[in-house]
Amino acid sequence: MQDTRHRIVVLGAGYTGAVTAGRLAKRLRREDVTITLVNPEPDFVERVRLHQIAAGQDLAPRPFGEMFAGTAVELKVARVTAVDVDRKTVTVAPASISPTGPGQEELAYDTLIYALGSGWNDGGVPGAAAHALEVSSRPGALRLRDRLAALEAGRPVVVVGGGLTGLEAATEIAEARPDLDVALAAHGALGDWLSEKGRAHLRKVVDTLGITVHERTEVDAVGADAVTTVDGRTLPASVTVWTTGFAVHPIAGATALELADDGRIAVDDTMRSVSHPDVYAVGDAAMATGPGGKPLRMSCASGIPMAWQAADALAARLTGIKVPRVAIRYSQQCVSLGRKEGLIQFVTADDRAVERALTGRVAAFYKELICKGAAWSVANPTVGMPTRHRRVVRQETRSGARTRAAA
Repeated sequence: MQDTRHRIVVLGAGYTGAVTAGRLAKRLRREDVTITLVNPEPDFVERVRLHQIAAGQDLAPRPFGEMFAGTAVELKVARVTAVDVDRKTVTVAPASISPTGPGQEELAYDTLIYALGSGWNDGGVPGAAAHALEVSSRPGALRLRDRLAALEAGRPVVVVGGGLTGLEAATEIAEARPDLDVALAAHGALGDWLSEKGRAHLRKVVDTLGITVHERTEVDAVGADAVTTVDGRTLPASVTVWTTGFAVHPIAGATALELADDGRIAVDDTMRSVSHPDVYAVGDAAMATGPGGKPLRMSCASGIPMAWQAADALAARLTGIKVPRVAIRYSQQCVSLGRKEGLIQFVTADDRAVERALTGRVAAFYKELICKGAAWSVANPTVGMPTRHRRVVRQETRSGARTRAAA
């Protein structure tokens, strides 16, 4: 007998993909849908903690098999090599082999959730791809960990990029390895987006940790043992850590999906593709707007609410109920500054800093709770919300027979 269940394929099991898959499993019935989660690793990666791994800390594994036990989510450990949105298929390959090698297979879908996220962006700076290391992926964090562990005392480390990732990486490394000469090269002033209170605390922490800050510094080349700046300076660097921004996964660019100028998938307020209604995009892969029409920034703070929105909208459309639309708003930016210090910068709904901020050990504890809560939400995607399963309203099955089930 032909399986007429609605096939949902979720690409990527970071925060957004995993939350979307788990939330859909709570919203819909196994008799009506299949949910396949494609990811190259069998464990959940806490991306917001990768700087801790790079600094030598060991984190407990979080196997998806345990997180999704007893749910309708089926994990497929594989890498995505292509998406055909016209044929509604995804090509995947085993994670351990070449993307073009044997073992590739196609997965057909009725609805696709694209959550492949982003990776590091070298910005085309000469030498960055060859010599710099990154902390946007677990393999990258592990490579950086090995390089740092091999450094002798007194060796210079330069973190390029003064945003949240750069601040967390520089402070974590400096705290874990006070014997290293850690420097931070920031394009603007240190913490220039923070409130006065936030900037003052950040300055105090980096000074205490002995981090040399090169403000208003643009790096235009990376070598094996140094970086050079636009104004002609040479900064010694036995290790260069590149944190200047994120680049979206390239798979979307090879599809017929409508993209924004930066390569992210253009979506509406329910995270549905504006060009292909059977595709949803969440997290760093999607160009969605928040208050005031401003694009949501690439972050966990944006991605998890986007995942909620996409899952709830899809479940509503499949079950024939009203599609919920909830505005995504910011409330805070959480920055760990090593294990003992932190900064919680409160912001407006459109992500502009206000004067209120938490600092010190209280902020470090607060940030740790946020990180634990984000990971916990993957395995508990509908806590505090109704989870009654609803039958899918089938307008037309793949065999062409029209049916309708009561909600």
